[in-house]
Formats: sequence, structure tokens, C-alpha cells
Amino acid sequence: MSWHHYWQQHYKSWRRRWRFHPGSRSFRALSWQLLLSYLGAMTTVMGLSTIAVYQFVAYSLYQELDHQLYTLANAATHSLLALKAHPLPLRQELPEQIDYDEDLDIPWQDLRENDQSVEWFDAQHHWLGSSGKPMLHISLRHPFQPQQYGGVRTLMIPVYTANSAHRPQALQGYVQVSALTKDIETELNRLLAGLGVGGVSAVILIGGTGWWLTRRSLQPMERSMQQLQQFTADASHELRNPLTAIKTAIEVMQSHPERIHPVDQPKLSAIASATHQMTHLVEDLLLLARTDANSSSLTSKLPIPLDELLEDLLEFFQPQAIAKQLCLQAIWSGEVLVLGDAAQLRRLFANLLDNALHYTPDSGTVRVTMQPGDAHVVVTIEDTGIGIASAHLSKVFDRFWQADQARSWREDGTGLGLAIAQAIAEAHNGKITVTSQVGVGSCFRVQLPIV
Repeated sequence: MSWHHYWQQHYKSWRRRWRFHPGSRSFRALSWQLLLSYLGAMTTVMGLSTIAVYQFVAYSLYQELDHQLYTLANAATHSLLALKAHPLPLRQELPEQIDYDEDLDIPWQDLRENDQSVEWFDAQHHWLGSSGKPMLHISLRHPFQPQQYGGVRTLMIPVYTANSAHRPQALQGYVQVSALTKDIETELNRLLAGLGVGGVSAVILIGGTGWWLTRRSLQPMERSMQQLQQFTADASHELRNPLTAIKTAIEVMQSHPERIHPVDQPKLSAIASATHQMTHLVEDLLLLARTDANSSSLTSKLPIPLDELLEDLLEFFQPQAIAKQLCLQAIWSGEVLVLGDAAQLRRLFANLLDNALHYTPDSGTVRVTMQPGDAHVVVTIEDTGIGIASAHLSKVFDRFWQADQARSWREDGTGLGLAIAQAIAEAHNGKITVTSQVGVGSCFRVQLPIV
């Protein structure tokens, strides 16, 4: 077996495994909703965790630097009195000028070049001297409070004389220490880059895991839906034969009225009406079951002149419109071809026209317009009927759903007309939308691709 044939077989197996069979659009939409919700929740948690980690590490690093600054400032306080006695700039290379105890290893005398500095001020914040490279040209006004100025971290502490029995503490001046934060910023940038790379990798892994979990969680629902729709298709198919037999028997009996007792005539008519409604319902269920099994399969795919199809439908519904004194208008010009099944497209627009005529009061208007574009044609069926409440618009295409008693009562209605229209439109790579206002009318728009 060649590699090409091997991968082709595995690709087909993968497509069969992951393809949604029944209700593919609804299951696909549900799958994406679950996946995106899971990704959104996990990304939010990861984002908050990343911020918390970054803030904790930054806080720890700056706390450590503040501790180093405080230690350095505290070690340099003993030199303030020497500076006040000898007001000369303190130089790092000559610490012994003011270090009278000959202790040359105090922390401030071992400053890192260009990274730290120590400055001394008197009680009036006048500068006395410095060691290291001065980084700021200001004297702080908030002792013991580390402050950040750009890339410099600064701390100032006051210096007091020691307590004695006859003299209380007196403020002698201030020691201000500074340090560059470039090392901390470098570490934080590295941490941020690492968190970013790790976050992207985690999102990718979470996305793959989420998709797998979503598929696993939807598999029982998918199997149940498959069984339900298979049962619907089988039951609809099996019910056609007995309904046909009943319908034929009733037609034979009605063709010989002399053999029927007059008292039984209304009962026979009721049976005929119920049989007709049941047959219509079975056909609708079978059509929906077949559409759900493969929403992209059409009985035939031929160029259909949509304008001629609509003209035939308008001619067919014209007697019904005349009976209700309705104005049935058609507005379009030119020929428009769409690729699809003529019978199904006829069923789509027949359902919409039938609803429009049925729910429009006498002397109303039903208008059909067709507007071709560059790639699509939009067919609009607008009526001046009773309308649909805005709260119900999202449900009009649900199966077996009918809005209220005013719209729901129909002897031959099954509640599947708009669901079938939507299924046919989607099978033709189109879509159907509705706008409506109670007491004003409804407007259904069908968009189909042009050949």
C-alpha cells in the first residue's frame, strides 16, 4: 500500500468519525459554543493567574531591593556627622577622609559602580556630599517610603542624635540612597516573555483538549439524535403505506355516495380530512429527516429559472388570493438562475406564500419581490397580516412551534412549514430571515446564490 493511499484512507476515516450526521449545523454550532466558552473561561483564569504571578514576583524583587537600600542607608548614617564637620564632597576612592574608625568595609563604601549612590543632606535638605554616581537631583520629602523615578529606586531615612539623660533626640539630616532597577526590569521582561510563550502554548493545548472533551461530551447527544431522527424517518416511511390505503379506501367510498348512510357522511369527511393532514405531516417529517441526515444533499442540482418558478407559484395561489380579496403583487424584472432542486425550491416559496395569504386579513396585500445582486438573489415575501411579536421571532423556524392562538389554528397546519423552508434554504447554501411587527405584517427574506 502506497503512502498516498494510506493517508487517503485515514483521512476518510477521520472525516467519517468527526463529521456530524444529524442536525449537523446545530451540533456544529453547539460544539463551537461549548469550545469557545471553555476557551474563554480558561483564558480568563490563565490571564488572571499570569497577572498575579507577575505582580507577586515584581513585588518580591522590589521588596528585596528596598531592603538592600535600607541596609545601605542605615550603614551610611554614621558618616553624616563627619560630613557636617568636614563639608567636602565625599568620594568613593577616599572614604578614609571621613571614616575615622578606619573601618573600610561598611556597606556604603562598597558601592557598585553606576548602579548605586549615597547622598547626605542636612536637616534643611541641603546637599552635603555623595558617594557613587548621583542619579537624582532632588531631595525626597517622605522618609522611609521607597519611590520610583523612571529606572531609579530611591529611599531616604532621617538621622537623629542618640538619646541622653539631658538632651532629647535632635534631627541631624538625611541619608538618601538610590539604585538602578534595570536588572529587575530585565528579569521581569524575561518572566513576562516566558509567561507569554507558556500562555500561548497552554491555550493551544487547552484548545485541543477542549475540542476533544467537547466531542466526547456531545457523542451521547449525537447518538441519541441519530436514533431519534432514524426513528422519525423509519416511522414516517412506514406510515405512508397504511395512510395511503386509508386514503384510497375513503376515496372509493366517497365515489359511491349512494352506499353511504347520510348520518355517516360527516364522519367519513372527518376521517378523510384527518388522513390528509396525517399524510401531509408524515411527508413533512420524512423530508426533514432526510434533510437532517445530509443537509447538503439535493435530489438534483440544475440551473433553475427562479423568476419562472415564482410566476407559476403566484398563478397557483391567485385563486386563494381572489377568494380573500387580497392583492397579490409581484415585482421583479429579468431572468435569475439558481442551482438546486426545483421541487424543493417550489416547496420553500409555497410554504412562505401560503402562510402570508393565510395570516393576512381580507383586502390585505401580499407582495413578492426579487432583487438579484452580484453573487446572490434576495426574494422578499411581505404581507400586511397580523404579524409576529418580537419575543417570538427567534422561534418561528422551530419545529412544531406556533406563536399564539391567533396564528396557530389551522386545520391543515403542522407547525413544520417554516422549519422546512429554512432546511431547504440551507440545503441550497442560502439563508432565510424574518422581520415582523404585530398588527403591521411580516417580511420573510430568502437569500440564494446565483449560478
